Amino acid sequence: MKAITNDDKTKLRASKKGNSKKNRRSDAVFRLAFLGLITAVMFIMAFTPLGYLKTGFLSITFMTIPVIIAAVVLTPLDAAVVGGIFGLTSFIQAVTGASLLTNALFQVNPLFTIILCFVPRVLEGLLGGLLFRAISRFDKTKLISYAAVSLAVPLMNTLFFMSTLFLLFYNSEPIRKIAESKGAEDVFTLLFAMVGINAVLEAVICFIIGTAITKALSVLIKKTKLR
Repeated sequence: MKAITNDDKTKLRASKKGNSKKNRRSDAVFRLAFLGLITAVMFIMAFTPLGYLKTGFLSITFMTIPVIIAAVVLTPLDAAVVGGIFGLTSFIQAVTGASLLTNALFQVNPLFTIILCFVPRVLEGLLGGLLFRAISRFDKTKLISYAAVSLAVPLMNTLFFMSTLFLLFYNSEPIRKIAESKGAEDVFTLLFAMVGINAVLEAVICFIIGTAITKALSVLIKKTKLR
């Protein structure tokens, strides 16, 4: 048996270092390409009927599905970026009037509207990514992880958005008008009137679609060795 020399050890270390750099470069390329693709998909969804099911002043959104995908396929920071893209599309809708509610709020306070559009969505992406990594450590099949994130992200979207909305705009004229039209005399009644069945349907739909898509994508990525 040939003895391993110091030169052999040096070459082996160099080879491992080279492979590590190559893997990091490949992973960075995959992440950037995926982020670009998912950004394009989100803008298409945001400004077509694919992203929202309009229900008067509010709407059921499917925009959390790309955030779910990013939380599973990419890193938590990447998922936060995708959440930020979701927030950007929401802000554009607020400015252009595509969303009746956020446009009315934008007229009241543009800065608070920026916070409302971005902060909840960035947080849901970041926390969704962290949640997936936490659960997947103990979930060998990953199915529970896919399902948990697919349910958690739309619920966080509703929770964070409505909490921020009430915190920043509860006493504003647009919210008072909604409260009057729905006969809501306290915050909990108003919350139920504004969210109600919308939040349940949104969570159920995104849970089913998100779980199916993330599972299929993960299998495809593994089989094709994209990363």
